[in-house]
Amino acid sequence: MNKVILADSQAIFRAGTAKVLAMDENIRIIAQCSDSERMMHAITTFPGTVVIFASALKPEMSRLRLLLETSNSRGIAIAENTESPTTFLQQGFHGVIFRNTTGSALVECVRKVAAGETWQPLHALLNEVVEEDMVGTRVRDRLTPKEMRIVALIVQGCKNREIAHRLKTTEQVIKNYLRSIYDKTGVSDRLELALFTLHHRVLAQAAADVGSRIEAEEIASAAEDAYLSNVQAIHRTGT
Repeated sequence: MNKVILADSQAIFRAGTAKVLAMDENIRIIAQCSDSERMMHAITTFPGTVVIFASALKPEMSRLRLLLETSNSRGIAIAENTESPTTFLQQGFHGVIFRNTTGSALVECVRKVAAGETWQPLHALLNEVVEEDMVGTRVRDRLTPKEMRIVALIVQGCKNREIAHRLKTTEQVIKNYLRSIYDKTGVSDRLELALFTLHHRVLAQAAADVGSRIEAEEIASAAEDAYLSNVQAIHRTGT
C-alpha cells in the first residue's frame, strides 16, 4: 500500500486529486493539508509516505527536503505551468507534476516515486500548454463578468449560499448562472468546473484576478460600513 500525504491550499484541487488517486486500490491518502506547517507535521507523524505538495504553498524547501529524508519519505511537487520541473528535481525531490497532469499520469507518478524512481513531466505536456491556453482563452472570453465572479468563488471552494451572499443575490440566481457556465465550459458539476478552471492557465489567472477584486471590494465595503457606524455613534453621543 502506497501511503500519500496531499498538501495544497486549493481545497477543490485536493478533492479532485484525492478522487483520482482513490481509484487505485494500492494508493491510500492518509492526510490532506491546506498549508505547509500542517504538511510538515503530517510528514513527521506519518513516515514512509509519498508527499504530494503544491509549490504555491511556498514551503521552506531545505527544511522540507531534510524532513522527507529523515522520515524515509519522498516528495512530488505540483508545479505551476510557468515553473520548470528541473528546478524541483535539482532540489532533491523525486517527482514533478503540473496541475494539468492527467489522472493516469498522476497515478503513474505516485507509483514510480513510491517504487524509488524519479518522475518528471513528458515534454509533450509542456507543448500542450499553448493549446490549453487557447481553450482557456476561448472559455474566458465567453463567460460574462458575473459568471466569472461565480467561477472565481467556486474555485475558492464556496457553496451556492456563500456565493449568493457575497454577490448580494439569491441561491436560485446562482443556480441559473451555473447552468449557463456548465454549458459554456462543457462540465457537469462544480468540482469539474473548478478542475477545468485550474487546468487552463489563462482561465485560472482570470479567476484569481476576479477573486482578488471581490476580496478587495469586500474589504472596502467593510471599512466604509465601519466608518459610517462610527459617524452614527458620534452623532448619537453628541461628541
